[in-house]
Amino acid sequence: MFDTSGLVWTRPPRDYRVTETEITVTTEPHTDLWQRTYYGFRNDNAPVLQMETEEEFFSFVVKTDFSSSHHRFDQCGVAVYLDSDNWLKGSIEYENEEFQRLGSVVTNRGYSDWATTDIPASVKSMWYRLSRRKSDYCIECSEDGVHFKQMRICHLFEGTGKIRFGIYACSPEDSSFRAVFSHMELTECKWLPHDGQQPDEE
Repeated sequence: MFDTSGLVWTRPPRDYRVTETEITVTTEPHTDLWQRTYYGFRNDNAPVLQMETEEEFFSFVVKTDFSSSHHRFDQCGVAVYLDSDNWLKGSIEYENEEFQRLGSVVTNRGYSDWATTDIPASVKSMWYRLSRRKSDYCIECSEDGVHFKQMRICHLFEGTGKIRFGIYACSPEDSSFRAVFSHMELTECKWLPHDGQQPDEE
């Protein structure tokens, strides 16, 4: 059973519930995480619930249920939120009744990027596995909690030493929905060392 006692909110939402088996968050309108790139604006007001660790190798698994998402950009997923200029997130963002966007955002030193792939709007739950190997990170997703597929490998320039990681949910536009997180688990690192080309000598 996942120990929720070490979880700490960054900007707690008004409506949430934390138990040993499930966390629910009701998002508030006009909440988001984004920095500068393309759109020109900066949003830094989404609630993030995280724990701290200095462990350099681990994996964190969580199941998300977003069956009530209904408005463009409604989203919930995993996050490593260090500060407003340095963070990453992986989630599904609602787009319309036909499709939504499975993707990730990595923000280094105040600039965000967004990598996505379109998936059917009929998908209403998703598992994520966030893995750390020192200052490098891997986000994977799964529809059954067993077979995970790689979404992204990335680097956080400020992601060394003690970090914070966990979950988030938000509604960037005039919307609100109920995000449910369950089956949280912290394990040894499932992202194995690379078995191909050897590292360059430093």
